[in-house]
Order: sequence, then structure tokens, then C-alpha cells
Amino acid sequence: MSKSFKFISVIIALLMIAVLFSGCTKSNSTSASSDTIKVGALFELTGGVATFGTSSYNGAKLYIDEINKNGGVLGKKIVLLKADNKSQTDESINQATKLIQQDKVIAILGPVTSTDVKAASSVAMQNHIPLITGSATAVDVTVDPITKKVKNEIFRACFIDPYQGSVMAQFASEKLNAKTAVVYIDDKSDYSKGLAQSFKEQFEKLGGKVIDTEAYVAGDQDFKAALTKIKGLNPDVIFVPGYYQETGKITKQARDMGITATFLGGDGWDSPDLVKIAGESALNNVYFSNHFINTDPDKTVQDFKKKYTETYGVEPDAMAALAYDSAGMLVQTIKDANSTEPAKIIEALSKLKNFKGVTGTITINSDHNPVKSAVIIELKDGKQNFVEKVASQ
Repeated sequence: MSKSFKFISVIIALLMIAVLFSGCTKSNSTSASSDTIKVGALFELTGGVATFGTSSYNGAKLYIDEINKNGGVLGKKIVLLKADNKSQTDESINQATKLIQQDKVIAILGPVTSTDVKAASSVAMQNHIPLITGSATAVDVTVDPITKKVKNEIFRACFIDPYQGSVMAQFASEKLNAKTAVVYIDDKSDYSKGLAQSFKEQFEKLGGKVIDTEAYVAGDQDFKAALTKIKGLNPDVIFVPGYYQETGKITKQARDMGITATFLGGDGWDSPDLVKIAGESALNNVYFSNHFINTDPDKTVQDFKKKYTETYGVEPDAMAALAYDSAGMLVQTIKDANSTEPAKIIEALSKLKNFKGVTGTITINSDHNPVKSAVIIELKDGKQNFVEKVASQ
């Protein structure tokens, strides 16, 4: 074999290695060269908050189906890849890893809870893939609690915990004329503790007094000991910033014990299963904050309600609406960026303004949170009734 032939052979071999290596290191934006755009739908489809996860997935899918029916985005159809984190943080990491590294999604919609989102976010951030949650309301979902730096890849369609707690404190003080309150929190939940802190700060700023704080843990069944103490204190309002599985039991047991105080909560109360757990009669004199109510007369809301109900046979809840808006935010920013490259989508998301969603008109601020109003909902015999839209002072 001549030296020149050997040299040419070496060059060819090196070129082949380079081609193979480049194929192994292609980013998730390679889907831009195909006829489809892969998007992950990572939700709690089984486990403790499966009701929320299922509604969220349905909302996101409805929006994506509408877009595909109308030709897709940038001339391409969106493939929504369904993933179940089983309401677990470990599985949130596992499924996010699979969606990004194996399925090559360009973005992730979900999960639902703050704890699960923070778990999945670690993977999204490492791989520089945008993640949009509809419903994770803890402050540190988008801002690192230690460095105070904004998490570049993480966005949301919902307002944050301090906003919810502050809104409910304002409503209790100004509309219910409450002077005293007890806060009853899930001591292991970032969501619950975040709402509780902001409620206390705003309520006392407005002249009220939080006279006691009690704690439970998700999964508890018997709340009578704490409720007995609360009954003796006779507060004007009882703020329970938890999820429906426990808040339903707490409300039922409280009413059975003769506690008549007004119950207040956050968006974690919003589930059709709440009435099944607490019973209709227990769910009176109850108010909670939310991002959406399907009795809002706004045409955008009513159009969404009609489409969702026709598709799934049930009316949409806030989780469905927020996930629908999350999908809408993603599609809008793909259009704005004129690209499916994750980095360009992230940049477009950070600049999103006046996006008309079913939960309101959304502008993303510097902390990657939406600027919009909250809805106050009253329960009467378990039925949700629109009270008002409010912006925290």
C-alpha cells in the first residue's frame, strides 16, 4: 500500500468518525428538519394528584389537537408525547430525562405540582430545554432560592404562591371583615407553606391577626385534634392552603364538629373530587383563589368550555385551562421565534407579551411569571360560584 493511499485512507476514516460523532451530538432542534415537532407532556396521570394531572394533560392535548387540525405550526404537526410521573419526584426526573434524551423533545409541558416541576426542571436546565408548567405556584420554581437567579429554561402560566396568599388575605380582610385567622398547613408541602407565609404577612399588614398555625401531612386522615384546638380559638377565618384530598376531609370533620368559621384556600381546592370527599353540606361558607372558573362570561372562556366539554364529556377545571394556556404560550413563541430551536423558544418566552389565554391576558415578567389577575370562587353546597377577579395590592 503506497503512502499516499494510506494517507487518503486515514483522512476518510477521520471524516467518517466526525460524521458519526456529529450524529450522536445533535441537539433536540434536529426535529426542525422533520415533518413533526416533538413536545413532552409530563403530568401526574396516576398517584396522589392524578385528577389534576389528567385535567392538565387533556387541556394541553386539546390545544395541540386544534393547532394540528389547522395545519400545525411553521408548517409542521406537533407530536405530544405523553409521560406519567406517577405524582413522584423521582419519576419526574426519570420521565423528563427520557423525553429529552431519548425522545428528543424541544420543550416540556408540565408537571402540575411545584415539587414535581422542580425535580423535572433540573433535567430541563441541564439540557437547555424550555419547560412550561401551568400550575406550579411555588416561588422557587422559576427563581433559585439561594442565588436568586432566574432559571433560564423554566416558565409558567399561573400566578405564584405569594400572590395567592396575599389575594386571599386581602379578600378576608376587606370583603369578609375578618380580624382573626388560623392557618392550617401541610408541613411537608412547598406549595402550602408558600401560601401560608404570604397570607400571614398580608393579613397582618392589613390589621388582622393570625392567632395560631397548625400542621398536618399529606395522607393524614384524622384532623380532630388540631380542629378541636381551632374550635376553641373561634377564629373568623381558617386558611387551609392544601390540596383537595386533605382539605375535603378537614372541612368535613370541622363541620361535623360544629365549626362554622369561613374556610379559605388556594387553587389546590379545585377538584371535582372535593365534593365527593367533603360532601355538599360541608362546602358552604368556603372561598378559594383560582386562575379560572368556567362560568366566567368571557367569550374566550366560554368557547374553551364548549370545546373541552364536547371533547371529554366533563367541564374544564383550572388545571385544564392553565395547561391549555401553557400549550398556547409554547406555540405562540415557536411562531414568534420562527424556529423550533429550544434556545430561540426560550428567548421568545422571556419576551412574551399580551398573550390572550383562557385564564387571562399573559405577559411574562423578569422572573418568568405571568402578570394577570386571580379569581375568587365561593362554594355553595359544593357548587363553584364566581365572586370577583382581583389583583393583589
